[in-house]
Amino acid sequence: MTAFQLHRNPHGQLVCTDAQGQVHVGVVPVRAFPITAPDEGLSLVAPEGHEVAWIDRLQALAPTARALIEEELAQREFMPEITRLVAVSSFATPSTWHIETDRGPTQLVLKGEEDIRRLPGGRLLIADREGVSYLIRDPAALDRTSRRLLDRFL
Repeated sequence: MTAFQLHRNPHGQLVCTDAQGQVHVGVVPVRAFPITAPDEGLSLVAPEGHEVAWIDRLQALAPTARALIEEELAQREFMPEITRLVAVSSFATPSTWHIETDRGPTQLVLKGEEDIRRLPGGRLLIADREGVSYLIRDPAALDRTSRRLLDRFL
């Protein structure tokens, strides 16, 4: 059983009533490990920046509270997954990459090779000049051309 209640007010804000009965309006869910363990270790943070509730596992919540948190996270988080590299402007950085993602075609500007992070399980996280992070879930599953372009930067 959770030690808090969660609902959305008429203004669309998440409202958390903690175990002591204190009401916190405008809480925001924050993942502790958004890439490696997205459904484990979430914090509900008040607008002032302090934690009002901790969630060990998202799946342990009641379906209504879980749905509210998942809705809020979906609105806040934006991490397209790269499915194909179409072309790169240069093999020296900065370079412009023309890519296809799970959200459609786009381009990103890679400032330097250090903006490509290797994650557990072989995944890659690529940060562009604008601060958007792109995920490559399985580089080996990319088509041959994409792998060849990507290898030049790894």
